Amino acid sequence: MDEKKVAIITGASRGIGRATAVELSAAGYYVIINFNSNEAAATETLKQVHDAGGDGEIIKFDVADSAQTKDGISSIVERHKNIQVLVNNAGINADGLFILLGEEEWNSVIDTTLKGFYNVTKPILREMIKRKCGSIVSVSSVSALMPNRGQTNYAAAKAGLNAASRALSTEVARFGIRVNVVAPGPIETDMIANVPIAITEIKKIIPMARIGKPQEVSRVIRFLCSDDASYITGQVIAINGGMC
Repeated sequence: MDEKKVAIITGASRGIGRATAVELSAAGYYVIINFNSNEAAATETLKQVHDAGGDGEIIKFDVADSAQTKDGISSIVERHKNIQVLVNNAGINADGLFILLGEEEWNSVIDTTLKGFYNVTKPILREMIKRKCGSIVSVSSVSALMPNRGQTNYAAAKAGLNAASRALSTEVARFGIRVNVVAPGPIETDMIANVPIAITEIKKIIPMARIGKPQEVSRVIRFLCSDDASYITGQVIAINGGMC
């Protein structure tokens, strides 16, 4: 039986997902790097993991696609039994005023975050329950905690992720499984290039007056996955420079 500690990170080809893969590998986890479309970026994440002295692999599936995710997770479970960590990081945005928002723009954002949470978490949870241990951390957003013009779909998806995670934490705590959420503010990633207002305007509403770095999120994720956070579950931790 393969007893190395395994961590699965969805949407890990770049940004917070990439930083989390590197961070968890440094903490001793064999990291499974999920990606949907950008294999080159996922390969670069794995390279950074190797360069840092860690190990892992990449796997392609769209978390919003039930069949793809079922096959992908089944493949992981067959090969790796000691899955201790799941980081639900996959997410997309399709910003726009609600009155102009198309159904596809609504559904794609909701499906990636919420349906993706269901598709990935349920089968992994079964494995964690068998071992009576595990940590699940989902990546939400400040948009779920405070109003942000042009992001009704994104805010709805992330707020749903917060609520689902808190409810789930009450169901699985007795099995030794912790479920938490991090809610980053503006972070230096590709996604921030698509926000409705300019970076200079965003900085004005951040008490720290700067954009956060992916590593400032991934370090909190690492903590939540560690034994140092053994009595923390059902929490939504804001990482936003004091925005709310």
